Amino acid sequence: MIYCLTGKILEKTADSAVIDCGGVGYFVSVPSTTAGALPGTGGTCTVYTHMNITENDVSLFGFATREEKNMFELLTAVSGVGPKAGLAILSALSVQRIVFAVSGGDHKALTAANGVGPKLAQRIVLELKDKLGKTVGSSVTLSDVGGARPAPAGAMQQAAEALTALGYTGSEAAAALAGLDETLPVQELIRLALQGIGKRR
Repeated sequence: MIYCLTGKILEKTADSAVIDCGGVGYFVSVPSTTAGALPGTGGTCTVYTHMNITENDVSLFGFATREEKNMFELLTAVSGVGPKAGLAILSALSVQRIVFAVSGGDHKALTAANGVGPKLAQRIVLELKDKLGKTVGSSVTLSDVGGARPAPAGAMQQAAEALTALGYTGSEAAAALAGLDETLPVQELIRLALQGIGKRR
């Protein structure tokens, strides 16, 4: 199994790269986030890879971080999510955003990815909710955004800023936090707000 590739970029598009490693050019399909993070042609890079083997094809998928690779493997383990859909989701949403969407039951956020409809998005949330805390969630958690300490006086504002950083509008964040106990830790405020957003959608 090829864990990662380090070499010079020979070609690069919005969804692929050819990386020269020791004189061998490897074609790697990548999400647009990874393509954007890679240097231009001639630059040196490292991508973490997943090899997909089928009866008629052997394909390599590359990612800028181990977290992206882990998330891709989790997504493609869900029934109905193939490599193409996995790349589309990671192109549309960051790993952290996917974690929060799944944790909060916000399946609609996943439909931002090309080719992912409501039913498939709901299946992803259902199947990944328990798994994320044991794998990707161990490195990207609610505490990364809000912290687990008791909330200071500005906890509501910190929670609102965290929600907007995740892509929600100011009005969506305010509506989600309305009525919540201001004395709760920031982490709990974010979790409850995301659950509320998921239910409304």
